[in-house]
Amino acid sequence: MAVWRRDHHGYPVEPGLIHHSDAGSQYTSVKFTESLALQGLSASMGSVGDAYDNALAESIIGLFKAEVINRHGPFKTLAEVEFALMEWADWYNNARLHSRLGYLTPAEYEAAYYSQYPPRRPALV
Repeated sequence: MAVWRRDHHGYPVEPGLIHHSDAGSQYTSVKFTESLALQGLSASMGSVGDAYDNALAESIIGLFKAEVINRHGPFKTLAEVEFALMEWADWYNNARLHSRLGYLTPAEYEAAYYSQYPPRRPALV
């Protein structure tokens, strides 16, 4: 989604970006790592404690569990959890006020950053 969004707004992701995730089987699959490589991205898979450990992903998962699952559960269906996740991810990425960003939302901060530069054309695939 991030790659599409950046491309859509004329600011394609530069090669070398690292995709952080936990070590779930969907993220360690050949198909997923191939799709990352096609976009010029690297997976953050590594051994525990090295520079590629997944502390960031685990921290985000912990926030989701504390703020949504524990507060609004129990959920009765997978669809309820998926919908709650989509709502929370949208809020987290677009609407939450962030003290390290001067109490702007991540979307506002990113828009202000990119307003300093002319849009680039998305890469043709």
